[in-house]
Amino acid sequence: MQARATTTLLAYGRTNTFLVRGRGSYLLVDTDYAGTLPAFFRGIKRLGVRVDDISCVLATHYHPDHCGLVGELQGLGITLLLLESQVGASSYAERVFERDGLAFAPLDQDGATVVSFDESRRCLARLGIGGEVLATPSHSPDSVSVALDDGCCLVGDLVPEGHLFAYGTDSPERRDWDHVSAAGAVTVCHGHGPAFRGRLR
Repeated sequence: MQARATTTLLAYGRTNTFLVRGRGSYLLVDTDYAGTLPAFFRGIKRLGVRVDDISCVLATHYHPDHCGLVGELQGLGITLLLLESQVGASSYAERVFERDGLAFAPLDQDGATVVSFDESRRCLARLGIGGEVLATPSHSPDSVSVALDDGCCLVGDLVPEGHLFAYGTDSPERRDWDHVSAAGAVTVCHGHGPAFRGRLR
């Protein structure tokens, strides 16, 4: 039987990032903007977590405020889990960092572990985490959500639940939320703003 994972908010910048504890190590979901590594170190220290405790990092999508530290974390020995829809998606963020004159480490795609959505449950299970990664592309083609078996779902920048009334019944936004709901989500953690708890429908 899969051990119950625990999810902790790691707030060190403008984007909510999360540590999911599996079997003796953590999966980091999302990072903040480039240039925030010192704040990241302070954030994990407050939680009593060391860099060596984090085995993998996964970005819900490759917009600049969700992937800015991925390359640097790879350089520190953390494995990048790259979903099949995310291959090649980091170039936009890297152009933004270059434009803004920020020091950053480019993502090392060759050093990443590329995972299909069908394989995602087995991949997380190897970390001691029960759950799967869902394709939720309404925000951007590379957007994914991490749906954990305890009912927690990390959705990045999906349209907030309270705004769904503005979208048609067969809109991409509603289809993504139907996907999240079907995965059993009862606590939804956004990249920005507070978590939502309760029935999605």
